[in-house]
Amino acid sequence: MRLRLWPRRLAAQMALLLAIALFVAQVINFTLLLRERRTLLLEQTSGPAIARLNDAIDRTANGRALSNDRGRVRASVDNPIRPGLPRVPEVERLIREGLAEAGHPVGRVLTGLRPFNPEDFGWPRRRNDRRPPPAEELLIAIERKGGGWLVTRSFWPSDGMLLVWRLIAQTLILYGVILLPVLWIGRRISRPLRDLTQAAERFDPRERGEPIPEQGPLDVSALIAAFNALRLRIGAMLDEKDRMLGAIGHDLRTPLAALRVRIESVEDDQDRLRMADTIAEMNKTLEDILSLARAGRPSEMETNVDLNALVDAVVADFHDLGQDVTFEEGGRLRLKLRPSLMRRAVRNLIENAVKYGHAADVRIDPHADHVAIIVADQGPGIAPEQLEAVFDPFTRLESSRNRDTGGIGLGLALARTIVREAGGDIHLTNRREGGLAATITLPRS
Repeated sequence: MRLRLWPRRLAAQMALLLAIALFVAQVINFTLLLRERRTLLLEQTSGPAIARLNDAIDRTANGRALSNDRGRVRASVDNPIRPGLPRVPEVERLIREGLAEAGHPVGRVLTGLRPFNPEDFGWPRRRNDRRPPPAEELLIAIERKGGGWLVTRSFWPSDGMLLVWRLIAQTLILYGVILLPVLWIGRRISRPLRDLTQAAERFDPRERGEPIPEQGPLDVSALIAAFNALRLRIGAMLDEKDRMLGAIGHDLRTPLAALRVRIESVEDDQDRLRMADTIAEMNKTLEDILSLARAGRPSEMETNVDLNALVDAVVADFHDLGQDVTFEEGGRLRLKLRPSLMRRAVRNLIENAVKYGHAADVRIDPHADHVAIIVADQGPGIAPEQLEAVFDPFTRLESSRNRDTGGIGLGLALARTIVREAGGDIHLTNRREGGLAATITLPRS
């Protein structure tokens, strides 16, 4: 599993971006502050040392003795900087440049850091004081032209890490002061957006529902208001579509009924039967088209239905027509469905199985979380690349225009629409022993 480091919530993203920005700003601030502090430390250390060394060089040049004050300059025959002591190259460079500017060129300039001893500077050592000293002692030694060394000492603060910890504490306080309000603002923005997302996921054109409260900042509240208005417009458009479909169905069924009455006057029995079949096919086609167009807004209410009894009733209709359809009825299996629509979906699948496979074997497989209605035939099956395409409206694998062999291509589309509206789905698979299996999967809730 790939580790997801970037948060997905709006408030968390805002807080993380601000935290990164504050961290970068604080790093820059730390760098500038530490550089400025080191520059000031170098100036405060090298400046007095240069002055003392210049004075000592002038004294020795004039034959005067060096001062014996503690912490000032003393003479040494050998190099006083022991090997291994940490050096400060910046101080060595500044002292060399300062002495050269004063006209006192020297040989080597060496520095060394060692533990601070207060007694070396005339300070009494406190008893039982185990705290680390606030500074180290910086030894500065210059090699004179004529031989020998001049040595002076300076304080070298060792509280750099203390400053870093103070800056870290300052950053944490800054995070607390800034990030907490940002998280609160982010939650205030994301809560209305979350409500909007949930409303969009639950949107059902069959239900009016309550409008979402227009909360949050102006941009978010405007988005919610637009969604509320959009939902009302969609509902109005669907109502208008239903009224239009009702009018179309009425206007078409009336002349078809009139034609059905008039064909009774046709004397030729064969022509009259052919005309009656044509009118019946037109009525069925009209009903399929209107049913598919009304998908998503059925007028039938959901009720608790015994699924075995429902399927058995559909199979009995095919037995009455002399069709080869088998079904082994099981125990009671109650689901909340729209019975008329579900009967139509099962009927469409059995009609296809009988039409293309000459027989249908229907069974129900109950599972813990779903129920499967399987309609199997013994036909030629369908090419794998066409198993999904046949669910598209008006799609026919039989390319002739003979409706007895191919229909108009709405049966499977209508069946899948009905089943999906019930929360399930339909899938087609080719059977190993030959033929096709159409499986309706319905949730058990």
